[in-house]
Amino acid sequence: MSANRLKLNTYKTELLWAGSHHGPALMGSSGPSLRLLSGTVAATDQVCVLGAILSSNLGLEKHVSNLCATCFYWLCQHKRVRSSLDAESAVSLVHAFVAYHVDYCNGILAWAPRSITHYKLQRVLNAAVHTVTGTSKYDRGLSHLLHAELHWLGDPQRVQYKLCTTVHRRLQNKAPQW
Repeated sequence: MSANRLKLNTYKTELLWAGSHHGPALMGSSGPSLRLLSGTVAATDQVCVLGAILSSNLGLEKHVSNLCATCFYWLCQHKRVRSSLDAESAVSLVHAFVAYHVDYCNGILAWAPRSITHYKLQRVLNAAVHTVTGTSKYDRGLSHLLHAELHWLGDPQRVQYKLCTTVHRRLQNKAPQW
């Protein structure tokens, strides 16, 4: 690395010791560590890799919770300015700030349990529809608004669509070459 003028920063380096939930509990605080030239990096319970939070048991609960919190923050910000926006601008803002976060790295959620992904992320999408259309929480016809008028997919369909387009691009040699 030094030949390429690169430096490894220990304060930015994270170490994840992955395994079952029994393994890290048995080790306690004397878990593995990584010795580098300028210091030592201790193992943590979770790491952030390209915006996705991975825990030591390779569960995605923390990632989905963080994602939902971010989306609900942007929905609250959107509600503040909603009265001064027309319908098209409101949809564009929700796409830019909420749908983008739901779609980013959603390929890792493909085989996650439905209780983690579908219910929490579908709740975010439902709240986004309520914010854009001005409907209340208990109004009927939410799925019609979601699919027919806004042309949005539900959460499981978003993940499936992302995986299918990625595989299709790879099979057609339109994916980036490594």
